Amino acid sequence: MVSYRKRGDVWQYEISYKDDDGKYKKLRKSGFKLKSDAILAASEIQTLHPKLSKVKSSQQTLVQYFENWISIYKKDIVTNITYIKYTNALNHIRQLFGNIKLNELTKGIYQEKLNIFAQTHSKRTVSGFHKQIRACLLDALDEKIIASDPTRKAIITGRDFHPAQKALNYADWLKLTDSLSTTIPQDMMIYLAAVTGMRYGEVVGLTLNHIDTNNNQLTISRTWDYKYGTGFKKTKNESSVRTINVTPKIIEKLQTYCTHFEIEDADTPIFLVKNKALASSQINNYLTEKLLELKLPRITFHGLRHTHASVLLYKGVSVLSVSKRLGHSNITTTQSTYLHIIKELENQDQEQILSIIDF
Repeated sequence: MVSYRKRGDVWQYEISYKDDDGKYKKLRKSGFKLKSDAILAASEIQTLHPKLSKVKSSQQTLVQYFENWISIYKKDIVTNITYIKYTNALNHIRQLFGNIKLNELTKGIYQEKLNIFAQTHSKRTVSGFHKQIRACLLDALDEKIIASDPTRKAIITGRDFHPAQKALNYADWLKLTDSLSTTIPQDMMIYLAAVTGMRYGEVVGLTLNHIDTNNNQLTISRTWDYKYGTGFKKTKNESSVRTINVTPKIIEKLQTYCTHFEIEDADTPIFLVKNKALASSQINNYLTEKLLELKLPRITFHGLRHTHASVLLYKGVSVLSVSKRLGHSNITTTQSTYLHIIKELENQDQEQILSIIDF
C-alpha cells in the first residue's frame, strides 16, 4: 500500500508491506518538491525492492492506481497537451469513484459511474474517458492486480445535445447583437464574434494593444489557449494573422467594456474572468440560454463566425473579401464552407441578369 502526504513544502511517500515473517513494515522517503516526483520514486522502489510484491495490490483505489499509471506510462512520454487530458480524466475519476478500491470495482459499479458521467457529457467524451480508464485497468489485469476487467462490454451513452444550426439569418443576427450588454463579458465576446467573425481563441486573446481606436481596427496576431490554459499561442495559420476593420460603434462598445472592468494592462486579454478564460462549453451554454431567451435558433459560438460570413455574403460582399476577413488560408476554403449561400446568391444574380436583358 502506498500513501502520499505533504510535509511542509515537500512531499513524502510511505510504502507498507509484509516481510518474510508476515509482519508489516514501512518504507518512507520525503524531500520531493512535487507529488508526481514522490509517485515516480515510489513506483521505482516498488519495482526494485524484493519484498514489495504485496504493495501493488488490489487494496489500492482506482484513483491511486490511475494516478501512478499516468505518472509512469504517460508523463514525459506523451505530449504535454495529451498528458493534461489524462490529468483531467484523473480529476473526473476522483470525483466519480472516490475511495473505491480495485478489488471492489465491479462491472456494475463501473457502469453506474460511467452512466453518471454520461449525464453531463457527450457520447464522444464518455467514450474517450472510458478508453483511458480501460487502458489503465488492462495493465492492472496484466499485472494480476485484478482478476477480471470491470470495463469489459461497458455500454457507452452520453447526453443527446440538440443539434445546432450552422448560422443565424440576417434578421436573427440583428436581434441577437442588439440584445447584448457591454458590461457582461460573455455578451461582449458573443457580440465581437458576431460582428467580426473572429474565432473563439482569437476573441479570448484580444488585448488593448490590438485595439486601434484611431483607425477603428482590430489586429489578430496570436490566440489564447482557452482549452489547456497555457497562455498565448500562434494563430491557426499564417493567413489568420490579419487586421479587421470595424465601425466606430464597435470600438466604442469595447472601450465602454474595458472602462467598466477597469482594464488597464495593455497586454492582458480583456475577456479573462477572474484571470481565467471561459471554457468553450461555458460560453456555448451561455449562448444557448441567450438564444432561448430571445426565441432564436440554437447555434454554437463557432456558428457566430459562420453567421458573420453568411451575412456579409448575403449583403453582397465578395467571397475574396470575406475570406481575408475570416483569415482563411485560401478562397477555396471560403467557397466550400459557404457553397450553399454562394449558390443561392448566384440564383438571385441569374434572375437579375434576366430582368436586365428582358427588353
